[in-house]
Amino acid sequence: MRSDGWHLTEDPHDVLDRAGEFLRSRPALHTTSLTTFEKLRTRAADGDGGEAALFGRLESGGEVQAVFSCLQTRRLGPTALTPEQADTLAALLADAGRPLAGVTADHDTATAFAEAWQRHTGAAPVFRQGLHLYRLGTLTPPEPFPEGRGRMVEAYDDEQTIRWCREFCVAVGEDVSTAAIDAGSWADTRFADKHFTFWETPDGTPVSLAGSTSMVGGMVRVDPVYTPSHLRGRGYAAAVTVEVSRAALAAGATDVVLYTDPANPTSNALYRRLGYVRITDVAVYDFPQAP
Repeated sequence: MRSDGWHLTEDPHDVLDRAGEFLRSRPALHTTSLTTFEKLRTRAADGDGGEAALFGRLESGGEVQAVFSCLQTRRLGPTALTPEQADTLAALLADAGRPLAGVTADHDTATAFAEAWQRHTGAAPVFRQGLHLYRLGTLTPPEPFPEGRGRMVEAYDDEQTIRWCREFCVAVGEDVSTAAIDAGSWADTRFADKHFTFWETPDGTPVSLAGSTSMVGGMVRVDPVYTPSHLRGRGYAAAVTVEVSRAALAAGATDVVLYTDPANPTSNALYRRLGYVRITDVAVYDFPQAP
C-alpha cells in the first residue's frame, strides 16, 4: 500500500531491501529499529513465520526518509518524523482502520504522532514514560574497580539469568506479563536473543548481570543491567557494564548504546561516569480506545 510517499507492507524484507542503508546511517539513533528488523530477519531465516505486523518506509525523491514497525503488540515504532510526516502517517493508519496501542519514538516524534493520532481518531494519548538514550564515548572504567571477573553466561546459568531478568522487570515496572517470565515463556520475551554476562566475585559467585544485543549496523545495545538489591553499592553494575562495553568495542562496534530511566539518577550518573553520553530522549505513549 502506498500513500503520500509512505509504502506500507506486511513484509519486513520489503522495508529492509530499500531502507537498510538508511537505518545503518544513524545506528545509535536507529538502535531499536535495527534490532527489531534484525530479529525478524533472523527468525525468518530460522523458518519462523513471525507475527502479524505492519511496516512502512517513507520515500521522497528516491531517498528513504523514515521507517516504522508495528508488531503484534500494535505499538508503533517509527524513526524520527517531522510533525507533518507524523500527521500524514497517523491519517493513513487511521483511515486504513489500523488500531494502535501506542507509540514509542524520540520525544518530538512520539509527541507529534500522539497528538496527530488524537486528531484523527479521538483517542487521547496517555504518557507512560520517558527514557534517555546514551551512546558510549570514551570508556572510562571506575576506580577503584571491584575485585572479580566477567564471565559469559552459559546454558547451565539459565535459571539464574531468567530469575534476574524477571526481578529486573519488576524493579523497573515493566508490564505484568514480562515480569512473570519463566523458562516456558522465555523464548517470547525481549531477552531471549540477548547475550548475557555475569560479574563474579573472586570465589565465582555471580553478583551482577548485563545483557547485550547482537551487533547490527555496527551497533550494540546494552540491556538489561541488573544487580540484586542486597548487592548494590559495591561497583558491580559498573564492572559488568564495562565488561560488555569492552567486548562490544573489541568485536568492532562503532556505536554502543543503552537506555536509562530519567527517574533513576543513580544509574544515569553511573553511565555518565563510564563515558556514556546522552544523545536523545524517548517518549512512550499509550492510546486508549477512542470514545
